[in-house]
Amino acid sequence: MTRDRLASFGARLSIDLDALCDNWRSLEARLHSGECAAVVKADAYGLGAAQVAPALYRAGCRQFFVAHLNEGIALRPLIPDDAELHVLHGAHPGAEGEFVRYGLRPVLNSLPQVHAWQALAAKLGRRLPAILQVDTGMARLGLTPEAFSQLVATSGGLAGIDLKYLMSHLVSAEDPQSPVNRRQLTGFRAALAQLPGVRASLANSSGVFLGGDYHFDLARPGAALYGVTPVAGQANPMRQVIRLQGKVLQTRSIAAGTSVGYAHSWTASRSSRIATVAVGYADGYLRSLSNRGVAHCDGIALPLIGNISMDTLMVDITDLPEGRIDEGDFLDLADPLNGVDAIAAQAGTIGYEILTSLGRRYARDYQGAAAA
Repeated sequence: MTRDRLASFGARLSIDLDALCDNWRSLEARLHSGECAAVVKADAYGLGAAQVAPALYRAGCRQFFVAHLNEGIALRPLIPDDAELHVLHGAHPGAEGEFVRYGLRPVLNSLPQVHAWQALAAKLGRRLPAILQVDTGMARLGLTPEAFSQLVATSGGLAGIDLKYLMSHLVSAEDPQSPVNRRQLTGFRAALAQLPGVRASLANSSGVFLGGDYHFDLARPGAALYGVTPVAGQANPMRQVIRLQGKVLQTRSIAAGTSVGYAHSWTASRSSRIATVAVGYADGYLRSLSNRGVAHCDGIALPLIGNISMDTLMVDITDLPEGRIDEGDFLDLADPLNGVDAIAAQAGTIGYEILTSLGRRYARDYQGAAAA
């Protein structure tokens, strides 16, 4: 990225596609069986599906998941035809034909979706590919165990459907000790036994770390690809993918007792130097980080002070050498010293929200050989 282009932006978001692809390879290497897919919904968790999915394809990924039909339509031309693209929310009423038109595969989550997909298959005179989801404990999407059993027991219950996988979604996989994991595995195996020979998909990012019993034929990691810790309370084995640097708009010295920002939520206890940085909650830097977040420069942690506003935040730079930071310089707001999980802990949320909140006003810089 040229300095001239960067000059027009208030912040730079660097996305390391090599690190992201290494994370995918690391997850794939952990599998005892089956393929490793990539979940690229929500614009690849905010990092840009148009860049992320082709990079993962070049790394060897051939199975991709999005949430919405429109996400699949936008992504389909960007990855080769031998990559399979699945839509987690399934085919909404009246939209079934779009899946055929664009070469997308729905995850069928309800009996109405199943029946509409079958009706389209009958109209076209051929079986249509799909994934069928059974709910094993999330109570969110998927057929109930009772509806699933009734469907598969009915003569012609799956007529017209080229069933690629039976899938379910884990509730508490980030906690290996949760008894819900084993209950879901048992329920999923019971459903799978009713469809002998059908391939299966259960493990999400955290499910990959539960061991081979959960791997089946296709794992569907998402957040771990982007650097989020997959197992709570354990060291993060994933590489950090993003670096967020905010531009300093102004520096000033203030006396002890001076209050800063909206509502004067922070008051200097000493003579201080502060930097105003061109990142705010309109950029997805959450307001809940006010007086809790940190920036870094030369490895030195610098506290965010005062309330974060729409376009700016303020940082106490007193501990930096005089003159180290000036207008136009950059401070790190997310980096390996302050990764997405650490920021999430400061904000009282989860890494998923930090990533998907990243705004559109950043200069986005895709780095690494995978960006080619």
